[in-house]
Amino acid sequence: MNQEDEGKPCASRRTFFKNTLTLIPLSVVASQVPGLVSAATSEPARPVAESTPPSPYTPVFFNDLEWSFIHAACARLIPSDELGPGAVEAGVPEFIDRHMQSGYAAGDIWYLQGPFQEAGPEFGYQGKLPPRDILRVGIAGLDAWCKQTFAGKRFSELSNDEQDSILKKLEAGEIKTEGVPAKVFFSHLLNETFYGFFSDPQYGGNKDMVGWRMVGYPGVRADFMDWVDQTSKPYPLPPVSMSGRRG
Repeated sequence: MNQEDEGKPCASRRTFFKNTLTLIPLSVVASQVPGLVSAATSEPARPVAESTPPSPYTPVFFNDLEWSFIHAACARLIPSDELGPGAVEAGVPEFIDRHMQSGYAAGDIWYLQGPFQEAGPEFGYQGKLPPRDILRVGIAGLDAWCKQTFAGKRFSELSNDEQDSILKKLEAGEIKTEGVPAKVFFSHLLNETFYGFFSDPQYGGNKDMVGWRMVGYPGVRADFMDWVDQTSKPYPLPPVSMSGRRG
């Protein structure tokens, strides 16, 4: 959502990924998404089919209104363009719904006891809500703000331009969302979108490895060390998923 990218050609999308993914190592996102190896039931996450087109998915965690928000927000955070499919086409909403059912999203590995205080970003998250509640409370808070600001319309009912403007204000902390700080909500929403777009396809997102193919990530190929230092050349082979499927 960097304002410097406004009005630029589709290449800005690739630049955006390169700049932001330095914060989330792609190799970690691809194969070790938090919580999907061990869900709340301590059972491995159930792999999903990687076929195209995907079968319709019915959300388990999100209700209908929340599901509409997730679809709308993901579509604006990573829109489809000349470079390829966006987050919705890549199955990111499905990924997020599955991820919110995990032990990680329930806060099983987080310290969520007081005291709760304001602190600098270097100290990390200081709130009492686990990841899944950050999203749920944040969605409710932002939809309530939208209804007050846009004559009763929810976020998912607004135009693309209006949604983009709201997300930028959310990122900057210029919107007050009841129950969770705007910046915290936006950060979690954006990270979940990235996770879904670049994780292994078995988790429901990155369908047909569109995220990997866009940035030239080889996936879980056994050996690509010959190309590690050749940053000026695109990797010549298609990515490979954990199931062995080639992109």
